[in-house]
Amino acid sequence: MEKLTYLFWDRPGRGAEELQEQFLRDIGPRLLALDPLALTMNLDDADAQVATPVPLPADELPIRAQVSIWLHAHDFRAPFEEILQEAGIRRAGYLVSEAVYSDYGRSVNWPRARDWPDGQRSPGITTLAVFEKKPGLDDAAFYGHWFGHQSPMSEWMQPRSRYVRNMVILRLTPGAPPYRAIVEEVWPSVEHLTDLRTFFGAESNEQLTDHIRIMMDSMKVFGSMESFRSFTMSEYLLKT
Repeated sequence: MEKLTYLFWDRPGRGAEELQEQFLRDIGPRLLALDPLALTMNLDDADAQVATPVPLPADELPIRAQVSIWLHAHDFRAPFEEILQEAGIRRAGYLVSEAVYSDYGRSVNWPRARDWPDGQRSPGITTLAVFEKKPGLDDAAFYGHWFGHQSPMSEWMQPRSRYVRNMVILRLTPGAPPYRAIVEEVWPSVEHLTDLRTFFGAESNEQLTDHIRIMMDSMKVFGSMESFRSFTMSEYLLKT
């Protein structure tokens, strides 16, 4: 089984309701009719209108949707991509290796098992982050730091209810940005994301300063900060 994830850039002025209607009411059912092994979406819909932790440059289109599809092999993706090519101003597809580092029922911040059905919006708010490898860093150092330090450190620090780590294996579409990391993080509430002390797991302003320093120091070791982008979205688990 392989996971394919597709990113969609679109106009910031396009209505959130219009985007939700296209992906959830049109594209979603058509993808499900092709019987993928699993299907999820992260959407910049009406419930995700929260300021992103890292502001986007003014001259860039935002990523407004992510669609992830599980197939027996990525060789069989053509009919899915035929549907997806209708969405967004620009799109990029990736074959990824997924690690669900923490999940509903396995997180201290969401200890109860998932109890909502497929297709219903997940509670809380999701951030989607994408970035490239730090220039000049070899793969062993990049993945070694991401897996061995960044993941456990951020899990210790931040109050996430779900952390999905996608390691890019192959770019599937022409012109796809050379991202090496696509990260999905779900937070229990908007306040967990927007209150800095809560977001960085700090009990005081002094500790907040320390935790921000720890996080930034870690990210600079392995990630290209010039390429780092983050977006707020709603999670929809359409078929699991």
